[in-house]
Amino acid sequence: MKLFVFLSIIILASLSCNTQDNSKSMGATSKYEISKSKEEWKKILTAEEYKVLIEKGTEYPGTGEYNLFFENGVYKCRACGNILFSSNTKFKSSCGWPSFYDVAKTDAVREIPDSSFGMIRTEVVCAKCGGHLGHIFDDGPKPTGLRYCINSISIKFDNNDSLKTENK
Repeated sequence: MKLFVFLSIIILASLSCNTQDNSKSMGATSKYEISKSKEEWKKILTAEEYKVLIEKGTEYPGTGEYNLFFENGVYKCRACGNILFSSNTKFKSSCGWPSFYDVAKTDAVREIPDSSFGMIRTEVVCAKCGGHLGHIFDDGPKPTGLRYCINSISIKFDNNDSLKTENK
């Protein structure tokens, strides 16, 4: 119950305001392989995808399509198709969001210090386009002890388990 209250407070705070500097994420001035203006992203993403990937929003806990989804395959960035996570590292965390204990490849994501909303966390973004994925915590299972807590709307499942294909 305490976890539910804590998560609800975090979500409400993130929906009411966003104090992070979005200039470091997606946009024409970013230092990512894929760089688009906010207007360009609006043309290719749905309103919900844009809110999370570009504006660093979040989904309500337990509502994402991949929260309790456990098929074999890979999870790609919904904005650019970069392979981020494998189903082999997905686990049931009961936190309300899809959780992974490791990335598919070492250069798949970037970790950015995040002190918004009076908390000290680490934001996880796509290394290829800078899209906001979620946050990483140190309460995951072995072997890494990490929990990549990811918004379903930021990722897209692909049942082709090959990490060699990076097409959107």
